Amino acid sequence: MKTESTVYILSKQFALRIIKLYKFLTEEKHEYIMSKQIYRSGTSIGANFAESKFASSRADYLNKMRIALKEANETLYWLELLRESDYIKSKEFDSLSNDLKTIIGTTVNIINKVKENNKIIIT
Repeated sequence: MKTESTVYILSKQFALRIIKLYKFLTEEKHEYIMSKQIYRSGTSIGANFAESKFASSRADYLNKMRIALKEANETLYWLELLRESDYIKSKEFDSLSNDLKTIIGTTVNIINKVKENNKIIIT
């Protein structure tokens, strides 16, 4: 099972890809609205995982995990809009959305495990 450390690394790698996508959208496609939104939500996922490492309580930890999950779902929405409006190709969409779905699934598993075991999973 993937752990918080793994999902932190995946989300950081994903954020770097989102930064490149943002540059492409603004410099090549001259798209500034959706690009700003996906930049914000796509980089926020990993930031919340980073914050969760120093959570002050179990509730704080779960809150950071839930925020990361919400940001990931929002990012998927923006990816879908970018694809459906032809700003990105299916190949790029598929690659990014597959990585994002892995992050989402892992985050859901961590949240469920913490709720089940009443403990924080840190490796």
